Parts: sequence; structure tokens; C-alpha cells
Amino acid sequence: MDGNTSGEDGNDIDWNTEDELEIDNFTLSSSSSLTVPGGEAVVGCGESSSSPGPSNSKVVDHFIGMGFSGKMVAKAIQEHGEENTDSILETLLTYSALESSPQEQQQVDCNHCSSDNEESFLDDFSDMDSFSDNEEIINPTSEKEKKILSLVNMGYTVEEASIAIERCGLDSTVVELTDFIFAAQTAKAEDVNFPLEEKPRPNHAYKKRKLLEYEMLKKKRQMRLGNQTTGEDDETVHLPNPMVGFGIPSEPCLKTQRNLPEGARGPPYFYYENVALAPKGVWTTISRFLYDVQPEFVDSKYFCAAARKRGYVHNLPLDNRFPLIPLPPNTIHEAFPLTRKWWPSWDTRTKLNCLQTCIASAKLTERIRKAIEDYDGEPPLGVQKYVLDECRKWNLVWVGRNKVAPLEPDEVEMLLGFPKNHTRGISRTDRYKSLGNSFQVDTVAYHLSVLREMFPNGINLLSLFSGIGGAEIALHRLGIPLKNVVSVEKSAVNRSVVRSWWEQTNQRGNLYDLDDVQQLNGDSLEHYMNLFGGFDLVVGGSPCNNLAGSNRHHRDGLEGKESSLFYDYFRILDLVKCIMSKNN
Repeated sequence: MDGNTSGEDGNDIDWNTEDELEIDNFTLSSSSSLTVPGGEAVVGCGESSSSPGPSNSKVVDHFIGMGFSGKMVAKAIQEHGEENTDSILETLLTYSALESSPQEQQQVDCNHCSSDNEESFLDDFSDMDSFSDNEEIINPTSEKEKKILSLVNMGYTVEEASIAIERCGLDSTVVELTDFIFAAQTAKAEDVNFPLEEKPRPNHAYKKRKLLEYEMLKKKRQMRLGNQTTGEDDETVHLPNPMVGFGIPSEPCLKTQRNLPEGARGPPYFYYENVALAPKGVWTTISRFLYDVQPEFVDSKYFCAAARKRGYVHNLPLDNRFPLIPLPPNTIHEAFPLTRKWWPSWDTRTKLNCLQTCIASAKLTERIRKAIEDYDGEPPLGVQKYVLDECRKWNLVWVGRNKVAPLEPDEVEMLLGFPKNHTRGISRTDRYKSLGNSFQVDTVAYHLSVLREMFPNGINLLSLFSGIGGAEIALHRLGIPLKNVVSVEKSAVNRSVVRSWWEQTNQRGNLYDLDDVQQLNGDSLEHYMNLFGGFDLVVGGSPCNNLAGSNRHHRDGLEGKESSLFYDYFRILDLVKCIMSKNN
């Protein structure tokens, strides 16, 4: 808008946005010049020696204002024409990634480039690597081959490029493909430490929407290059004993204040959960990615009758927490009073172990019955030990004389804080699986309770890896209205459970359910955020398949196929923070 508008107060208003001021203040060095399409030269003072049209000047200034070099901008415009700004931006991002690849002072073989324009551009970067993988695709013809070659020229292998295209889709941009590869490579850096000066810090003041995902790519590159595999040091995360976090209902004042790193402060608030007993180095890595926030480790046995050791990384306040009312049963006999009649004196359990995704077989319970039925009194110590070991492992309870049984799905629902029959309507196997992977609602609600006074009129929630809606139910039970919920969950069974609960509880807000976090990008996030003004809370717990102690054969840490999805939680959270910072 023209600042010289007519009107009474026109001279007192600064019509320039911050973006425009950035462009206005940009000048080339006095000795620099560049050529734009049509043979027009833009010289150091910002004026054209042959009077370029205003549209040309604006396009050049626009991309120079984003931080790209004038020479790079001119080449991109020459390739695509000034009208196709999206293609220009894509090319500039590709050029920038090429320019930032590892350097070993080797000459690039330009015969391997996918186009004449790329060949011309790469001539200007004589200190970049040449990669033997290029020789596999010398004259690319298909779109897939061109993208593979572009990625290979950046330093990735053909295998990495092919997997990225297969997972992300052929229509994905180069930025999205490199983002995927960086996440996969970073996941392999288990048990690493990062020098303080090389820790990536989110640039939340970044003003250009189209560069948000590129900023994420650069951030991951810095994180990856800063990795140094070392032994345990002073910064390694240690699990506390007892595992009561920053406070529990019976001891609420253990810690009420903490200093969050600047990059961790909201908006939005975020809340991430996973198993506490993960392989060495996992929680150190999670903490570093989530803005160096100290994890809060809590065992849910302080909230209910079953143990559930979990780590939570969040930026929520710590004071004025309160538990859900009524308080849940705190011991086995309080939860299942009918078992008291049959409970032997030598079984001294008062709490159940962590609730798993599967249950004991009928053959096992029959073996236990036969092992103790021949004894009128207490069985021998050896038999007692065998029975107790199996009961602890499988969370078996006494339901008759010499008879144990696994928990029923509705009993598991109660222990985890879900409404009765919450998972009814799906198969018995799916019920156990979904419940075993869920939040313990009372524990999560205690942490989220601080939000009730902040959002009395309702909350906008981004729920990643939603499962069967533990976070949504916690907020609902706290009395926080759910205005808009974007729920992302791979399992169609779990999505149906959440949708059914939403309808049965007569929620007045909007539920948007999606099926894949890897397909949630900046454009779709901005679409939802424009609908209702942003997210107040980003919550999630990525799969623990490669972290949990019971999964010995595939306990690969954050480099595992499933658990590496943590990096998608970080990617999405960081995009939300960037978009909200831009809009504020």
C-alpha cells in the first residue's frame, strides 16, 4: 500500500510491514551486479543501468530480501521466468542446499546435472563434492530420476533418495525429501551429545512462510553435524527414584518454578510423552530436540493402582496443579474388591505392573492352577516364586480358589482413567492393544490441569499420535471445552474410537481427524491455523515400539522404524511455533 495516501492522518501512519522494511534496507555491495532476464543489469546501488520494469525489480528484491544471493536469484529467474515464483523459490532452495553440502575441494562433474541450468549453476561451486552415485543416473529422463539426481548431488546416496521419494511421494518437493532424509539420518545418532555452541535454536522471528520448512531443514542439519558420539557425561538424563516428577497429588510442592529456555516458551504449549525406561541416550536426544526442556519422569502408580513409568517433556507451568475428582482407586483391592476373598496371603502385591498390549494365555493360567491346587496350605516357596513371577509379568489377579485371570478390557479402561466401555465395539485384541499404548489419563490430566484457568472458553488442540484420545479425555474431564481438535492417528480403529467418544459426549467443537503425521506439512498446518487462529496446545506421544524394554528384538532407540517418528513430532511442533510467530 502506498504510504502517501490522502486523508487526515495519512502522514502519521507507517504503512511498511516488517517484511517490506527488510527488503527496503537490503543493498548489494558497490561492486556487485547481476543480470536478469532480458539483459537488464541490476547494479550495486539498486538501480538498473537500462531501467528494468518494476515487476522485474520487485521479483529480484523479493527473493534477495529472503537472503538469497543476487547471482542465485538471477539464474533461477532466467530458468523459470519471473511469473513462476513458486518454481523460482523451489530452485533457490535446491541451490542453497547444494551450496551448503559437505566440501572437500573437489571439482563437480557437471555432466551429471539434471539440466543445463543446473550445470551452469554448479560451475560456480568448484569446491563441492562429486559423488560416485551420480554415475548411476547420467541422463535422467523421468521426474523421479531427476529428483534422485538432485538429492545425490546434495550428498545423499541413491538408496536414501529412493526411499525418501517412496515414503513421501513423487510429488514431494526437494525440501520435503531432504527433510525426511535428515530426520532418518538424525534418528541413527543414538546416545549423542551436542556442543552448547552448536545447538540449533528456532528462529521464531522468521517472516517468510515459504521458507519455514527450509529453516527446519537447516536446523536439522546443524543438529546432525553437531552430533558427537561420546560416553555418558554430566548432561546425560538420569531417571529419578522415586519417580514423582515435579510433584504428585500427595506431594504437590516438590517443584513449582523452573526457568525454561527461551526457545521453549509458548505459545503454543506442548506436551510430549514416551516410556521412561528407554535405551541409553534417548531422553538426552529428545530433550535437546525439544528446546532443552528437562523431562518430567512420573510413575502412574502414584495416581492409580497400576505402574506406568513415563517421561514427559512440556513447557507447562508447574504451580496450581490439581488432580481429577473423584480420585481413582489406588490399590489392587480398592480397584477390584471382589478379588480380596481369593487373594492368598503370600501374594503381597498392592499395585499392578505396567499394563501391556497383550495378556496371558489360558494355558498359563491353567498351569498356575495345577501348580498350587495339590497343596492344602501355602505352596512351597519355589512354587510361590513361580506363580508370583507370572502374576507380576502378566498382571494376573485372583478370581477364585487357586484361580488367576488376566484383566478384562473394561478393567484396563478403569485403571487408565478412560470412561467405561470407551473401547467397546472393536475386537478384544484391538482393545488391549489400543489401551496398552495409551496415556494414563489421571496422570496427564494432573499436568494439564494448569490450563483450565488459562482457557476457560475452550482450547484449540493439535493431537499427534492421538491413539484413543487420552489427551482429549483428560481435557474434557478437567472441564476445558474442546473448541477445535486436529487429531492425527494412523490406526483407523483408534480414530473410530475417538470419533465415537466425541459424538457420545456431545462435544460442541470441531474434530478434524487425519491419518498420518508424515503427511502433515506447513501448508496443511497453516490451513487449519487460519481456520481458528492457531493451536493452544500440541500434545503427542510417538510410538515406543523400538524403546520399550519388552521389545528386546527391535529395541533400536530413536533410529528404529516406529520410534523415529518422534522427529515428526518435533518437526510439526517447530512448524507450528514458526507459523504462530510469523502471524503474531
